Amino acid sequence: MASNGTASPANASALAPPPSQGRLITVLSIDGGGIRGLIPATIIACLEAKLQELDGPEARIADYFDVIAGTSTGALITAMLAAPNENKRPRFAVKDISQFYIENGPKIFPQRKIGFLKPVANLLSVMRGPKYDGAFLHDKIKSLTHGVRIADTVTNVVIPAFDVRCLQPVIFSTYEAQHEPLKNAHLSDICISTAAAPTYFPAHYFRTEGPDGKSREFHLVDGDVAANNPTMLAMSMLTKEVLRHNPDFRPVQYGNFLIISVGTGSPEQAEMYTAPKCAKWGLLRWLYDGGFTPLIDIFSHASADMVDIHAQVLFEALRCEKNYLRIQDDSLVGPTSSVDIATKENMEALIGIGRELLKKPVARVNIDMGVYESLPGEGTNEQALERFARKLSDELKQRQKNFNSY
Repeated sequence: MASNGTASPANASALAPPPSQGRLITVLSIDGGGIRGLIPATIIACLEAKLQELDGPEARIADYFDVIAGTSTGALITAMLAAPNENKRPRFAVKDISQFYIENGPKIFPQRKIGFLKPVANLLSVMRGPKYDGAFLHDKIKSLTHGVRIADTVTNVVIPAFDVRCLQPVIFSTYEAQHEPLKNAHLSDICISTAAAPTYFPAHYFRTEGPDGKSREFHLVDGDVAANNPTMLAMSMLTKEVLRHNPDFRPVQYGNFLIISVGTGSPEQAEMYTAPKCAKWGLLRWLYDGGFTPLIDIFSHASADMVDIHAQVLFEALRCEKNYLRIQDDSLVGPTSSVDIATKENMEALIGIGRELLKKPVARVNIDMGVYESLPGEGTNEQALERFARKLSDELKQRQKNFNSY
């Protein structure tokens, strides 16, 4: 539904009309979480299948969303959904994404076989430098994106990273690239940057040059430092376009947003950490504990959950909570709660978690307790996706009808 060249499933030669031709502004948001990206990949594949049931086999997720926002592994999924092929159509269907993780996950996160010395070896590795050199991931991202810049995606995308030199977030988006040439970076550099989780992958440096000869340097790490859940970030970028008087948008009201936000799961709250345990920790234990990185985990989960709380309260206050769907599993245990255990067994388990999540009731986070509670009468997540698919299909058809009536 972007106005930057997205083709509709009904007519691949037509430009998808902008939000001003319809009633809604549509957003898909995908959290970060390493190999746990298999969970949202499974969820979004279900949504695309339902859209194809309504509009035909050529329908793609990018046809229906004005913005796709992603952080870290969510940004990789975003890139695969929005990178154009030679016909300016999405290069990948969502069903291809899980297979990408299965084939490449073990090479992105190579598992060390060191027996009973593994905890010690992992700690020494963390002390020496990043756990992974990122070489395979970098090459794979470059081969996926084929030199595409962010301004050339088939729908608008929003991807955060964090600049360690400036100590501030950097937001890359299709919209920003159209206003600021120095932020029209290669999609590969952006994805490598937002995936550069501290202690896991090295920080990424690159430079852009504008048509006027000016240049800008970027010194970036993982986007989840700024926004592990990029939902509100996407809404803010869209609101910014309204303030710029972008003709694609009428004056925006949050009640006009239709948002699907998909998480990568979080560990079960079964006392993974406790205050008496953490009270004894020094710097090293906060950075590394039994294969996990407590400080990074706490920051990323806090960031994601706070965004969910803000969005939930906002949509409830505006009495349009049925336009906001958050799908998240907060009961991961063992290897599935890790971001980098890419064994065949664990990846299959993550896909299974995604499938089971579709069968679970629609849930909202309890603001006081921090746990997800099912909503009576809302059905399962799969049923909710089916309702949203109908809304998305109707919105696209309404835009096409209004656009063609001019």
